[in-house]
Amino acid sequence: MKMPDRRQQKAARLRAALSAAGGPAAALASHAAASARGPGDASETLVEPSAAVAAPTVAGVLRVASYNIHKGVVGLGPTKRLSIHELQEGLRELDADLVFLQEVQFTHLRHARRFSHWPELPQHEVLGRGLGMHTAYHTNATTRHGEHGNALLTRLPILSVAHHDVSDHRFEQRGLLHVRLQCAGLGAWHGGSSAVGGGSAVLHAIVVHFGLFSAGRKRQIARLVHYIAAQVPGDESVIVAGDFNDWRGQLGTELAAVGLIDVSARQSPHADGRKPRWRHRVRTFPARLPLMPLDRIYARGYAARSLGLGWGAGWARLSDHAPLLVDLEPATTAVAGAAPLASSGLGVGVRG
Repeated sequence: MKMPDRRQQKAARLRAALSAAGGPAAALASHAAASARGPGDASETLVEPSAAVAAPTVAGVLRVASYNIHKGVVGLGPTKRLSIHELQEGLRELDADLVFLQEVQFTHLRHARRFSHWPELPQHEVLGRGLGMHTAYHTNATTRHGEHGNALLTRLPILSVAHHDVSDHRFEQRGLLHVRLQCAGLGAWHGGSSAVGGGSAVLHAIVVHFGLFSAGRKRQIARLVHYIAAQVPGDESVIVAGDFNDWRGQLGTELAAVGLIDVSARQSPHADGRKPRWRHRVRTFPARLPLMPLDRIYARGYAARSLGLGWGAGWARLSDHAPLLVDLEPATTAVAGAAPLASSGLGVGVRG
């Protein structure tokens, strides 16, 4: 299979171009080496635990957001403009403890030349530093001009970071970002460690971005289920969030096999495990007038306390997706059903 060779060649060209331009060649070299793996490979990087960065607003509640940021750029052709700096302020408005990000640009040579305010750092680092949060990232796709992937911003300390390639074909490079987060010893933070970890000392956060084709998405969710069953202990809490590209609402029941429920639906799933009906899922795309429920948040060990969506003209200026937001409580204490979140400056509430 030639895919790893092509990725290595693209990464080598990027390193040469960055070096000639005086860019972060050394950082890209080490990152590209970690990214050049074939389909099905899993890689893990251990991270020394550190203190939590900032305390949440509400004790006993874990606020989770999922957001496809469209590589920090909106528009097409001559109307294209940079939005990554505004995105930072939008995320500050959400005030989430965990932010699951998709389409995060690590570097892009053409955009760096076009936009005078293109950041020198990768986008996940720009957002993480601006918000005072820990960050994890791994590339999914490498192109002629750069590379992009999934990222996690977190107020919880990071224990380890892993990547699992779920690419279904060579034209769409997709992956899972798996981040293990420390919950033990944070009892005063969040009003008790059980509120943070859903009853476990470790919380597993998995960022996903599935493909555009239905058959491929079904294979990718099967790989996700297999990965969780193999890599995550059954007694530890899990949150899976991202862009499932599931506009027809066909996916979801498969995750029940590893104890995950859709906490971003506007009602609790049926007792027999059937997925929520399509109209009960919050629509997130397109951001200006959300019509399709592409983005989801699934959890094990938690239930939804409240549910929100960033919508309106302000959010439409930042990305083609609207950010999905859920306040989670331990499953044993949360009440059934999710109430809408209070509106904030940019407009956060449940719509459609």
